[in-house]
Amino acid sequence: MFKIGTLADWFGVGLIEGIRESERCGATGVQIYAAGDLDPRTASAAQVKQVKDTARACSQTVTALCGELGGYGLEKAEDNPEKLDYLKKVIDLGLELDCRVVTTHIGVVPKDRSVPRYAVMRDACMEIGAYAAERGCWIAVETGPEAIDTLSAFIDDCGPGVGVNYDPANIVMVTGVDHVEGVRIAGKRIVHTHAKDGKNLVPVNAESFYHGFAEGGLEWMQSQGVLIETPLGEGDVRWAEYLSALRDVGYDGYLTIEREVKNGAEDIRMAVRFLAEAIAKLL
Repeated sequence: MFKIGTLADWFGVGLIEGIRESERCGATGVQIYAAGDLDPRTASAAQVKQVKDTARACSQTVTALCGELGGYGLEKAEDNPEKLDYLKKVIDLGLELDCRVVTTHIGVVPKDRSVPRYAVMRDACMEIGAYAAERGCWIAVETGPEAIDTLSAFIDDCGPGVGVNYDPANIVMVTGVDHVEGVRIAGKRIVHTHAKDGKNLVPVNAESFYHGFAEGGLEWMQSQGVLIETPLGEGDVRWAEYLSALRDVGYDGYLTIEREVKNGAEDIRMAVRFLAEAIAKLL
């Protein structure tokens, strides 16, 4: 029904060893950051080959590449040519690794289409989506900053090649909308998921919070006392309902574990076991 993946970088042992750790913990897929040693703008052919060979030797599918844009994502027209060029290179790198999904944060999609940045973001996503679609790939927009109906309508405006990377914890921790009902709204737009858990501690305005994050980064986010990311099963994601909803909309791809903490390896191993048990209960 579902397949379990990990994010290699969060094992904290480097990319190549992270791929090996993914196999050791029982996952069959691995997502990789298109940064550092695997930045498509600087990675050598030998480095790409090593990643591909290691994944194959460890029976790991590269589930997705993570093309992080930083800052305001695609909200600012003046920054977008360079960012779109990077995403195109990530798509090309993905094809070298037999991977057809690139996940990314694009910023905060405004509900009101008359807000000027809506057109800026839409035009940018139309361009990168068309590039992806021509190659049989997807740009998968991360959930979090906006309600799922807003994101879904935006994706429909963007045309082919743009889908959803569904992260239930982002929704739980910030937006506060129903992450299970959101699956039913997003439906077939979901092309990849992150398996992450967490809690909201203080209600916030999601747009203001994500724009604060754009300025201050992860350290700022963690210093606000607004949210906490937890091991799977210890937060407010309703896993049985969430997985059932994914099944009901026809999603049968990867649940890719994301644990954004230092020394998260044991939590990742636990998460593989947690997901395997949760999936078994659905069968």
